[in-house]
Amino acid sequence: MSEEKLESIKKLNFFKSLDDNQIKEIKDISNIVEYPKGSILYYENDTSNKIFFLVSGVLKVYKIDKFENEIFLYHIHKNSLISELTSLDSDSIYCYSNSEFMEDSVILEVNFTEFKKRFLANNILNNEFINEILLKTHQLHCVVNRELVFDATAKVAFMLSDDLEMFNSLKRQDVSFMLHIQPETLSRVLKKLKRSNIIEVENSNVSILDLEQLNNIFKGDQL
Repeated sequence: MSEEKLESIKKLNFFKSLDDNQIKEIKDISNIVEYPKGSILYYENDTSNKIFFLVSGVLKVYKIDKFENEIFLYHIHKNSLISELTSLDSDSIYCYSNSEFMEDSVILEVNFTEFKKRFLANNILNNEFINEILLKTHQLHCVVNRELVFDATAKVAFMLSDDLEMFNSLKRQDVSFMLHIQPETLSRVLKKLKRSNIIEVENSNVSILDLEQLNNIFKGDQL
């Protein structure tokens, strides 16, 4: 397990600037945990004293509305920070959403208190930490656009551009559910994009022919 932990830490770009001794320090304050598909990492309103990194696998982040409906937010892919951080003052991390594994996954858990003491307090990994927080902010901006600004065509175009592999791995009904559009609407949008030679669809698998035109759809230039 010790060697597996070291290899997992080295796989994460977040720690690539560390030397061997610093990586061993991360190893001393962390654990590797494997999760099966469908299991939950945390629920909304949970608190934790660890920061989580996704070494391998895919995680779905979502919220539940007052009618018990699932509101999809975004996916987290391997080699990413998972934890939603809003402050470095507390040793507890508050969870603002729920997270479920979409496939068998591996997580690196790092003791947050020790991480701050040994690294952030010594100005080590601060830039990496800031970049990850900015990435989380960007993801939330994308959620706002998708839910409040984008029409159905823009929603589909954005997912194809941002997460094509996930789009192709899911059933069309599941994609419709995530984007909060009807399956018939998704079908019409895909046919429209295909007629415009922006995408190709073969055996239900989508490939992108014109990425620039696809991006223009959710950036303001509609078909």
